[in-house]
Amino acid sequence: MSVELVTKAAVSVTEMARMVGLSRARFYQLVKKATFPSADHDLATGRPCYLEEKQRLILEARRRNCGVDGKPILFYSRRNDAGQKRSVPRPTIGKVKEVTKKYMDLIDGLAALNVTATVAEVEPLLKELFPNGIGGVAPGEVIRAVFLRIQRQNTGDKPWR
Repeated sequence: MSVELVTKAAVSVTEMARMVGLSRARFYQLVKKATFPSADHDLATGRPCYLEEKQRLILEARRRNCGVDGKPILFYSRRNDAGQKRSVPRPTIGKVKEVTKKYMDLIDGLAALNVTATVAEVEPLLKELFPNGIGGVAPGEVIRAVFLRIQRQNTGDKPWR
């Protein structure tokens, strides 16, 4: 059974490393050990690249687990792409999204008034200003009350006791 190796006219070192499923650092280590051939250089720019013939050699070496120097090499499977963060499901994510959506109009309204606020800052203010909730209160009134409260905190003014 023959496996067709897909090559291009020329690829960068990074792309060549991806083609064989290795990190760029590990790929360079194997080039330094002569397991893989060194890169060609583009005559116009001087950038290192791999032309088709060397791509085929490297892909074949990877497939056979035998370097171009004739020595056997063991490859470990590559971890998930290092540039991506792992997405770990959290049990509270649904609640956080729900709370964020609940206060987005308020936060957007405050942003229109040049006040930057987060859900963590807004939630305690709402509990203080509207102990019975904001269900029956007009959105504009809620924005106004929170805005005035934040302004009072920022200026240091305290209400008369």
